[in-house]
Amino acid sequence: MKKLFSILAAFVCTFTLAVAQIVNPVQWSNACKVEGETLTVTYTASIKDGFHLYALELPEGGPQQTEFIYETLTGVTPVGEPKVVQGKLITEFDPNFEMELGFYEEKLAVSQSFQITASDWAIEGYGYFMSCSGEMCTPPTRYEFSLGSANAAAAPVAAPVATEAPAGKSALWTPVIAELNAFGNGEGDLSGASHSWWYILIAGFLAGLIALVTPCVWPMIPMTVSFFLKRTKDRKKSLCDAYTYGLAIIVIYVGLGLAVTAIFGASALNSLATNAVFNIIFFLLLVVFGFSFLGGFEIALPASWTSKLDEKADATTGLISIFFMAFTLCLVSFSCTGPIIGTLLVEAATSGSMLYPAIGMFGFALALSLPFTLFALFPSMLKSMPKSGGWLNMVKVVLGFCELALAFKFLSVADLAYGWGILDREVFLCIWIVIFFFLGLYLLGFIRLPHDDDPSPSDRVSVTRLMMALVSMSFAVYMIPGLWGAPCKAISAFAPPMSTQDFKLGEQQMSVYHDFEEGMAAAKQAGKPVLIDFSGYGCVNCRKMEAAVWSAPEVKQIIENDYVLIELMVDDKTALAQPEVVTENGQQVKLRTIGDKWSYLQRVKFGANAQPFYVLLNAEGKPLNGSYSYDEDVEAYVNFLNKGIENFKK
Repeated sequence: MKKLFSILAAFVCTFTLAVAQIVNPVQWSNACKVEGETLTVTYTASIKDGFHLYALELPEGGPQQTEFIYETLTGVTPVGEPKVVQGKLITEFDPNFEMELGFYEEKLAVSQSFQITASDWAIEGYGYFMSCSGEMCTPPTRYEFSLGSANAAAAPVAAPVATEAPAGKSALWTPVIAELNAFGNGEGDLSGASHSWWYILIAGFLAGLIALVTPCVWPMIPMTVSFFLKRTKDRKKSLCDAYTYGLAIIVIYVGLGLAVTAIFGASALNSLATNAVFNIIFFLLLVVFGFSFLGGFEIALPASWTSKLDEKADATTGLISIFFMAFTLCLVSFSCTGPIIGTLLVEAATSGSMLYPAIGMFGFALALSLPFTLFALFPSMLKSMPKSGGWLNMVKVVLGFCELALAFKFLSVADLAYGWGILDREVFLCIWIVIFFFLGLYLLGFIRLPHDDDPSPSDRVSVTRLMMALVSMSFAVYMIPGLWGAPCKAISAFAPPMSTQDFKLGEQQMSVYHDFEEGMAAAKQAGKPVLIDFSGYGCVNCRKMEAAVWSAPEVKQIIENDYVLIELMVDDKTALAQPEVVTENGQQVKLRTIGDKWSYLQRVKFGANAQPFYVLLNAEGKPLNGSYSYDEDVEAYVNFLNKGIENFKK
């Protein structure tokens, strides 16, 4: 028991520290050297202080060792094994893995020899590695590389950021990171990480609370707690079992979140946000989940699965039986929790960090496990708990309508990223208005669904249902002016941007350029400063800023009268007429889409990759103030813009 709690404590501690600061502690570079028919490739890792990189050979069952995997070898043949040419091997006993492990600190250089068999040779592959500090570990990570005879003499290294324009680009692309930093961090939440992971954690916790009041989970609370209280007459032992049961639920669901990360990988999670296939699949899944909640059909796992787990729980004793009980709960409640978990994992996986699925599942499991622990501590509370009944079915139906509404958010992201134009803002609003209007009718008893207990409309409506119906119908009415161009700030994070609105009344939208060079040329001709908005179709905070800040009259007036606005979508999937090959940190990068191009511009010129990201420039591409990120403080944004104008006039 003590060992189990020590493992769980170490897990929670590591998890907490990991989400507190997401870091990239290892930077890789490579160099090539040709001598006659022998090619030597050297991979060099610069390791952040406080971290260590695991060695090339580790015992089985330990962490991920550093290794190099070759996917394409053309005109070369490896000779021997990789050799460490720089770095001191440190060997220590690791209590977490209970074995001797070797690792390197500060720097590691590894060389691999090849026999050249053709003058035109090429090597493509990746390094696979894991690093740790005394407090946290990064997950196994890939370092991609692509080498060839054409760049063999270049010996690229991870040098400091370039101080001149990238090859093939105008002087407007010249990096201005130092000048930008000289102004300070500007305004807004520039990191974005703390807000995001707290948001995912809270969203997961709320999702867990919702799952508790579904027909599959709620009735199991008194049954499960009673089971544990009857296992032993020893009060302390029964409480210990209840605590362990709650921890087992958390471990199972967090493990599910980590599995999502392991399957998709860190870079894939970021690209999923605007991937058409991914968003369409989840649109269809949420539609299926929604109709299931509405009573069209039931989604259930095979009964044999839960039966086998019940048998395992009965046949075993101690901690293993408790774990099987927790697993049984997860499977039995799948038909209700599956859609909620699926929605949460999608939201977490597309929020930009490899840890977010685990964070979301931690919040979900924490909320789900709390009642089992609390009712075990205070059994008398079970008497005051509401009995199962029709209200549980009502909760399920409400969730069904919400799942249908959320489904169109994912379809909208795919539609925007690929420019299909099938789900413009007014079409999206029409769908949501109808969904929430019909939800109100259901709550008032005008609509009956297949799994409602009473097939005939009820003459009486409870106060709770009446209030929920008023909220739903009021929300539908609130969205109606949006059909004519009203901002509808409450749903700005979900609805398509105002630029997709075909029919608008009142003021026209701000003039905006969507090409960097074109906008800069217009600013030079007009003699105005430039406001660049690095945004994204799948960026929730971007929509919030547009609705909460840009719609403010004082902000809109300044942008329209005093700035040339350039909006660059970093997730625009429109293919470039011709792919562009650029060099970034010593590595060749191929830009295939318009979004790739603007994302590269943001990284290389401004040293940032998060959205929203606002920067003020003069016509020569030099910054006029520090950058600004997500912060819905209108006064702060006005000061940000006015400071840029003041510096421009100087």
